[in-house]
Amino acid sequence: MDRATFACSTAFFRDYNSSSQGAFCLPGGHVDFIEKVESFTYSDFFRDYLIPNHPCIFSAKFTEDWGSRRNWVTWDGKPNFDHLLQKFGEAVVPVANCDVKEYNSNPKEQLPFKEYIKYWKEYIKNDYHSSRGCLYLKDWHLSRAFPEQDVYTTPVYFSSDWLNEYWDAIAVDDYRFVYMGPKGSWTPFHADVFRSYSWSANICGRKRWLLYPAGQEEYLKDRHGNLPFDVTAPSLQDRSVYPRYNQSQPPVEIVQEAGEIVFIPSGWHHQVYNLEDTISINHNWVNGCNVAIMWCFLQDELAAVQREISEWKDPMDDWHLQCQLIMKSCTGIDYKEFYNFLKVIAENRISVLENGLDDEASAKNTPKAAISTLGMLHAVFDLKRTVKVLTSLSANEDFKKLDLTSLSPPPEALLHHLKAAIDTALL
Repeated sequence: MDRATFACSTAFFRDYNSSSQGAFCLPGGHVDFIEKVESFTYSDFFRDYLIPNHPCIFSAKFTEDWGSRRNWVTWDGKPNFDHLLQKFGEAVVPVANCDVKEYNSNPKEQLPFKEYIKYWKEYIKNDYHSSRGCLYLKDWHLSRAFPEQDVYTTPVYFSSDWLNEYWDAIAVDDYRFVYMGPKGSWTPFHADVFRSYSWSANICGRKRWLLYPAGQEEYLKDRHGNLPFDVTAPSLQDRSVYPRYNQSQPPVEIVQEAGEIVFIPSGWHHQVYNLEDTISINHNWVNGCNVAIMWCFLQDELAAVQREISEWKDPMDDWHLQCQLIMKSCTGIDYKEFYNFLKVIAENRISVLENGLDDEASAKNTPKAAISTLGMLHAVFDLKRTVKVLTSLSANEDFKKLDLTSLSPPPEALLHHLKAAIDTALL
């Protein structure tokens, strides 16, 4: 996150950060390890990690009842290839080549899952070498493709998940992934989509994480303003290429063991290595605690697009619309969809506050059931945060230049409904 984004998010968070009791995590310093399930509540996580935006690690006790921990792993802690082939052999999966750099990521291809497992077995047998390179199965939407499988249960700490709540509602996408890769596979330096939070649970294997707190990435940019592909590359020591590298602080380093869950704060850049043959489950998510960061990120992305095509502003009648289209192609969302995102989240909470939870909703794994689990005060908190961001969006000049007649309800009406629901709930 750059300074402008940090300042913008801080303004939204000020009222809540002043009461936070979380221990500050210094770069290169201690990261809290949460050992016991029974003594760690959602309120603890909310207060000490979500609001102050600090990382932490959950022990393997938090995942010991997952189906994947029982069935996807052999007695000696390795991936259970036979079981995986039996359950998912006919699937087609996204696979990245860790040995090839394409722009600032690894190129991907779609492979039959059974072909990938065959490759992986041969890769291990050949002492982790292959003429095909080091292939890493990444961003597999397994839960969406195989909803009937007993794989895992999202821990309550991560259940206030607006991204998946919204994308499930419109049935377009989700941000729930499975990663599988051999020892030596890795993910280049990046921050997560929309500057979301993420959590990553190791089903088996071990990972090494290098984490940079939000803002530190500014010191890692080259003289052209580009972030490094590999933050460990010797070229970062070259001051003529990376003039501010020596001002950066060392990364927070985590070695994640089998069964453990790592919580990655919003806007923290990171690079990840598989130290062993590893399978992990990962979610990206946004909620009331970091939606302001998402909004600031979108403003920065649009400003970057506008700078890139500024020379076309006068001759192009629909320049502002074209900027939105380009931003959506790069980030996956534009301002009007961001409005609809906020609307869906708000209306779900208003419905619970005004009507309660019906029997059908409470019996299923639905957003309304999750809202009810976290309680009515949490729903009010969500609405208050939505009001702040929606007020800022409604006043934004780039938003007002768009054709907003298709938005239903109009932003002013939604804001009025939000504020009325909050007032009624607090009576």
